[in-house]
Formats: sequence, structure tokens, C-alpha cells
Amino acid sequence: MKVLHSNLGNRQRGQGHNDQNDFLGFTLIELLVVIAIIGVLASMALASLNNARLKARDARRVSDVRQLQVALELFYNSQPTPEYPAASALCDANAAYGLEVLVAGGFLPQVPRDPNAAPNCYRYTANISSPRSAYHLGATMEEATNPALTVDKDCDSTDNNPVCATGVSFGPAGSAFDGTAAAIYDTVP
Repeated sequence: MKVLHSNLGNRQRGQGHNDQNDFLGFTLIELLVVIAIIGVLASMALASLNNARLKARDARRVSDVRQLQVALELFYNSQPTPEYPAASALCDANAAYGLEVLVAGGFLPQVPRDPNAAPNCYRYTANISSPRSAYHLGATMEEATNPALTVDKDCDSTDNNPVCATGVSFGPAGSAFDGTAAAIYDTVP
């Protein structure tokens, strides 16, 4: 690059230098400083992007749980004897703690899955005795300070305190969970 005007002291144009010295470039130190600054800015942007992704996954979890709540209420109201679906202890590619019945009944196009966790099922349990009039639904959040955690139920369907529903036992074994644990967003009807 040919410099037409520069404030670099003795390196200014017109001070006895020939045309070869009129081509000024950047020193290695200047280039390294610029590269370091770009690296710091890029790392700050990536950290901010990762935080935004975390918040987006948590927002999706809250939305999915609310979608499941609506589907559960539609299922409940469509039954001859109103009740929620029976829970199972299975979470795999074909089973989601019993929530797959919501798809079979046309209440959901597919069972929402956790965007990041493995196994990727949202937790669901219902009371054991029929008619099933209570359920406990939850998702594990990534951000323990998520505002949604201040308005959730925070109950324990494993029959410890605080119980989700008085006089109700949830099951089957392996489906009940503790919604009072840190970063669990849970809800009941």
C-alpha cells in the first residue's frame, strides 16, 4: 500500500527518501496486536452467543411444558370418565413416560423432547389410582436463575414434602420425581 501522507516522524514522504521507502506497511507487532484484539472480541461474542443459546433452550423447555399441559387438559376432558394418561417409567426413542398417548389421540403432532438433555424426555407422572386426577410434569433447566423457576410448583411426587397433591400416590416406580431440586421447572393441574 502506498502512503500518501503519514505522521510517522522521519518516515514522512519528501524527506530525502526514494520511491522504495514510500511503501510503508505494518510491523509484525502491529499485526499481532490487531489479531489479539480481534481474538478477544470474537471470544466475547461467542460467550454471549452461548449464553443466548442456553436461554433459548430454557425458553423452549417452558414452552414445551405449557404445550404438554394444554394437551393433557384436552386429553382429560375428552375421556368418558375424565382422567389424565397413565404414566410409564420408560424414556427412549418410542416412549416418553406415557405422554406418547397424546400423539395417538391427536392432541399433539409429536411429543416435545428436551433440546439438549439425555434422555431427552420431559418428566411426567400421574397418580396411580383411577381415575387419574393429578399429574406432575417437569423439565430440567440449564440456567438455575431462570425467572420461570420462581413461578413453578416446586413439589415432590415421590411422596416427600412438599407433596404435589394431598393423599395421592404417583407412579409407576421410576416416573415420580422431585420438583424441588435446583433448576427443575415443574407444574401440576
